[in-house]
Amino acid sequence: MAFQAEVDAIGMNCPLPILRTKKALATMQSGEVLKVKATDSGAAKDFPAFAKQTGNELIASGTEGDVLIFFLKRR
Repeated sequence: MAFQAEVDAIGMNCPLPILRTKKALATMQSGEVLKVKATDSGAAKDFPAFAKQTGNELIASGTEGDVLIFFLKRR
């Protein structure tokens, strides 16, 4: 999937992956896509909730080995 920016939150614990994501999205234009890589097990629940709360769209999620991958589209 094409994306314009990436956040590497591997090894970070909650709430750092969400905080880094929020900061990255703030610098992006509407419609751009952000890829987030995280290993915190709570991220699987945190990112859908974050997207719903902020109005950004979680367009895809999955795993690459033990790394969780999320794609968010900026509102």
